[in-house]
Amino acid sequence: MRYAAAKKGFFAAVFPVPPPNPDRRRRRRLREHATAARSNHPLSADTPSSFLSPRTNHCFWFLCGRPMAKRLAAAEKEVLVEVVRFTQKNGLKGSDGAWKDFLARNDRKFGASVSDPRKRSRDVLLAFLQTFSKDFQKYFGKLVKRQKERSDVQQHMNDFPDQVSPEQKLVQLTAEHPEYRKNYCFPSYQEGWKVLRIGDVSSLVSSSAMLAIDCEMVLCHDGTEAVVRVCVVDNNLEVKLDTLVNPSKAITDYRTHITGVSKKDLEGVTSSLVDVQKSLKRILSKGKILIGHSLYRDLCALKIDCSQVIDTAYIFKYANLPTTASASLNSLCKSVLGYSVQEEGEPHNCLKDAEAAMNLVLAKLKHGFNDPIEVAVSSVITESDSLKLLAHRIPVHLPCQELCKVFSGNPSIDDKIDSRIRGEFYSTCILFNEIDEVEKAFEALDGQMTKDSGGRLQKHVLMKRDNGDVVNFYVRKMVYSSQPNQFEVPKKRPQPTEDAEPKKEHADGDQQKKKRKSKKHVN
Repeated sequence: MRYAAAKKGFFAAVFPVPPPNPDRRRRRRLREHATAARSNHPLSADTPSSFLSPRTNHCFWFLCGRPMAKRLAAAEKEVLVEVVRFTQKNGLKGSDGAWKDFLARNDRKFGASVSDPRKRSRDVLLAFLQTFSKDFQKYFGKLVKRQKERSDVQQHMNDFPDQVSPEQKLVQLTAEHPEYRKNYCFPSYQEGWKVLRIGDVSSLVSSSAMLAIDCEMVLCHDGTEAVVRVCVVDNNLEVKLDTLVNPSKAITDYRTHITGVSKKDLEGVTSSLVDVQKSLKRILSKGKILIGHSLYRDLCALKIDCSQVIDTAYIFKYANLPTTASASLNSLCKSVLGYSVQEEGEPHNCLKDAEAAMNLVLAKLKHGFNDPIEVAVSSVITESDSLKLLAHRIPVHLPCQELCKVFSGNPSIDDKIDSRIRGEFYSTCILFNEIDEVEKAFEALDGQMTKDSGGRLQKHVLMKRDNGDVVNFYVRKMVYSSQPNQFEVPKKRPQPTEDAEPKKEHADGDQQKKKRKSKKHVN
């Protein structure tokens, strides 16, 4: 025993036992937590273990303990795909960069070559979303919750079709439009945005209360658009809100010829955007449906994320036009309601536009759902449109006066044209005196021919400025061709020509010669 004690003392002196390491204990608890997370949140098994780096894998399972991360981990793959697409559309980046950066850094086999979120497993989608900050984790959890609410609404509509109101069917028709996902994906994670809750599903699908809205906006010094007037009417065309708004920043262009609002009208106005948001949140409670024409533009300016919407630009089909095309509010009213909202030369009337949107929805409800109302092509095209070319996605640092240099003839730019600025780009119209000049100018443009989302011809133009800089933008026609569906966009790979057949015969002859040579070599 003395020998054992002496031996123990010797080893204790030579190899002293280290004191308890709190980091080691913490890592052990994290491993236990990761094991519990794996058992509580079964994930897709098709992800190779070599995909995630040790650091990313460690952070992923650690974050699964957070409430919002638990909501993400419990979400279905289709929901996670939509969240990842949301980050792509808004250019969001986590600690490992954007989506493709994350793949390039962590996927040792494929990298970013397979970037479609639908082709990635749940493990990969979750790991990417967990690289974002705590605030984004909270917002992603809200996105998952909203997506679940929408799926619950759809499931309830399928299970109880007799309880679904006709108005709610128009909400669904709006959501099924091919442009809906792109235009109604709002950056509501940013400061100042308000998200309207859906509420109880059973009462929502049977709701028939509607409100129509329209806004007037001005161009501010920082390049953004700000709301200066908001009008809201109900099903009976009673005015629920009609107020002027102080944008609280410098205004560059009041667009009085469009908005009807002047500098004098805003003098003494104290109502702010926050006040308008509170008013809208109050009157839109209890599952009310919001109506508007190209409503996403108004919602962006108001910074309100609302999913219970009917967009009058999305619920009508147009004759001989692509499904992504849409007519103006004035054109729709002429064809559907039989009257014009705005006479030529008159400014917009915010209240009349809101009433017109409501009347369009009421007309759609009377017409039914199986046979959509058609709008004639002639109602979309005006005589003045045939004398214009639209230049869009123009960099803001390029003055519009320089655009005339790339066009033949003697075009001009109308100062009354509403040149809308969208971030780093803007658009404007090039005016001509004769229709022949428009055709010649468009044909003479040096650029690749494509189609826009509405099916109209456009060209991608490169322009070299006097200072040597090269800028690019798009120029399209304002009208549709007489046979729009017969137009073929030039393909990158040329089609086979008559010379292709002799070349094929020549190639076959060469192959036969090679076979004969190989036989001789064998012999």
